[in-house]
Amino acid sequence: MEQYKKEFIEFMVDCGVLKFGDFTTKSGRKTPFFVNTGFYRTGAQLRKLGEYYAKAIHDKFGMDFDVLFGPAYKGIPLCVAASMAISEFYQKEIKYCSNRKEVKDHGDTGILLGSPISDSDKVIIIEDVTTAGTSIGETMPILKAQGNVSVLGLVVSVDRMERGLGSKSALSEIEENYGLTTTAIVTMKEVVEHLYNKPYKGNIVIDDNLKTAIDLYYEQYGVNE
Repeated sequence: MEQYKKEFIEFMVDCGVLKFGDFTTKSGRKTPFFVNTGFYRTGAQLRKLGEYYAKAIHDKFGMDFDVLFGPAYKGIPLCVAASMAISEFYQKEIKYCSNRKEVKDHGDTGILLGSPISDSDKVIIIEDVTTAGTSIGETMPILKAQGNVSVLGLVVSVDRMERGLGSKSALSEIEENYGLTTTAIVTMKEVVEHLYNKPYKGNIVIDDNLKTAIDLYYEQYGVNE
């Protein structure tokens, strides 16, 4: 596993973004782990988060694209932070863009925030965590309405590695349904590999009991791909 992935897993634990316990997802699934990027709350945290996204994007897509698009609302700080990190670490000027929930009809009009999207632009969508691909279904029409736009892919922070709406993983469904390439900074498999029965700051984050709960969750909701 790459060093930045290990650092990112620990970073999520430190920020309280990656939590373990008893949770219920929006889809109603009872889960022993939860990822909430709303707990990145300081400038320093967003700066580091942007760096991890930038490295994951570079590893999967290179730098041959024009726009990072972050769907409202959580995607807005993600695309800003990642575009800044790309500029700093890869000396590539990438435009950032997000959508408004409601179209603005005065001043800076329209549905988009940040840079306009032009014909022939290559776009990568950046999100926090995708479990059912709902936001992609809302985002693609917005992007396609801007002209002859090439949407290359989607990057998320954590791949939960569980079924989406059907029998395949949410990211696999997105790839098939929209023709996108998807990637994540880390997968839950990598999270478990890095934290299981290994001390971190004097604590075992994933012990035997929690590992059993995670395994049982994937027996019910996991995918075989």
